[in-house]
Amino acid sequence: MLLSKKIGYYRANTNIALIKYWGKRNKELFLPMTSSLSLTLDAFYTDTKVTVDSNLSQDYFTLDDVAQSYTDTQKVSKFVDLFRKLAGSQEHVHIESVNHVPTAAGLASSASAFSALACALNQAFNLNLDQRTLSTLARQGSGSASRSLFGGFVEWHKGEGDNSDSSYAEQIADADWDIAMLVIVINDQKKQISSRVGMEHTIQTSPFFALWPQEVEKDLALIKQAIKDKDFKTLGEVTEHNAMKMHATTIAANPSLTYWAPASITALQAVQSLREDLRFECYATMDAGPNVKVLCRKSEIDALSKQLLTHFKPEQLIKAYPGEAPRPLPID
Repeated sequence: MLLSKKIGYYRANTNIALIKYWGKRNKELFLPMTSSLSLTLDAFYTDTKVTVDSNLSQDYFTLDDVAQSYTDTQKVSKFVDLFRKLAGSQEHVHIESVNHVPTAAGLASSASAFSALACALNQAFNLNLDQRTLSTLARQGSGSASRSLFGGFVEWHKGEGDNSDSSYAEQIADADWDIAMLVIVINDQKKQISSRVGMEHTIQTSPFFALWPQEVEKDLALIKQAIKDKDFKTLGEVTEHNAMKMHATTIAANPSLTYWAPASITALQAVQSLREDLRFECYATMDAGPNVKVLCRKSEIDALSKQLLTHFKPEQLIKAYPGEAPRPLPID
């Protein structure tokens, strides 16, 4: 008797962009206007199991043990279609995904989610695709997911024109030095305005956006050299400035858009004060959400966390260290 089920099961970590991805040139293929660069983190991840079952009449998708709506399942099914096409299959799937990341609150849950899903689909459909190819597919679920296919420091290349294969991610260096990230959780609820909507609104209405691509190119060159030299000061300064420039484009949109909460500003000011007054090597970055991530020294993270207890509760401070590439999980 032939088995009617094939299973893939993977864990993928999230990543935090040090040089931000903000703006698409092709919305259908998720092709970005600029390249970007990130650090994969160990503290946040998604576990995803895919069961390809010839007895199913439709796709099923559960997230954190909750069956997802028809609309959300359809979005994921469209992503699965990329893999069905490559496998020459019309079989339906049951996707069981568990996020160990606050979903959609600017902690890049979509990055780990679509990275884990891409790897699990690759395994379940027995496609044997390499990481570079998988990054081009994961990108079509969520742009930042392309970077979660690798550990350490990762660059996602913007590519050329509408050539999907040219926009891929790759690891540019291990992060095996004195580096960490302290995440300040301001709000772990789903944000009101998605990254996709905010990105499009900014492109259409912000006069500052025209400057963004050239700023990214400059920042990328600086940060890649800093990583090569293990120059933490330059790495941190470029990271913080790049994030502030990204948020400046949203604030200048019409109507103005900000992902910040009042406590976000408290966190940013605290990081600046700790750096200038107490000489901590720490730099802030923020994505499309209120949470603040603090790039810091691994050797200083405990002392830094203690200082931040002046402003935040212990449960709001999460220590994260460089993470690894996706890995398979045991199938029962």
